[in-house]
Amino acid sequence: MKVLTKAEEQIMQAVWKLDKAFLKEIIDELPDPKPHSNTVATIIKILTEKEFVGLKVFGRMHQYYPLVSKDAYSKTTMKTLVKGYFEGNFSNAVSFMVKENNLSIDDLELLLKQLKKTK
Repeated sequence: MKVLTKAEEQIMQAVWKLDKAFLKEIIDELPDPKPHSNTVATIIKILTEKEFVGLKVFGRMHQYYPLVSKDAYSKTTMKTLVKGYFEGNFSNAVSFMVKENNLSIDDLELLLKQLKKTK
């Protein structure tokens, strides 16, 4: 799966949240200061070329929808992050988050409960 730039990821977050949206709706979903509509349209065109976004044509309007799920992208991104920074070891990644205080004991306990449910 291709990697997204920060700007592409921001647009994808809006598309994932909205599920189906026209350009104006995507722009409205973005944080202030909002980028110009031409900028967003260009990024959406790139996302379409990367096959992250599909579109339906309604006359002169285009409705956009995700072709890649947020879960699928998150999974790939996390695997890449762990592989690149933690020698592919998820335990090292979790240890790092605990050490940096990004993950509390309560978070760890919740994570363990969730892992036990999936097995």
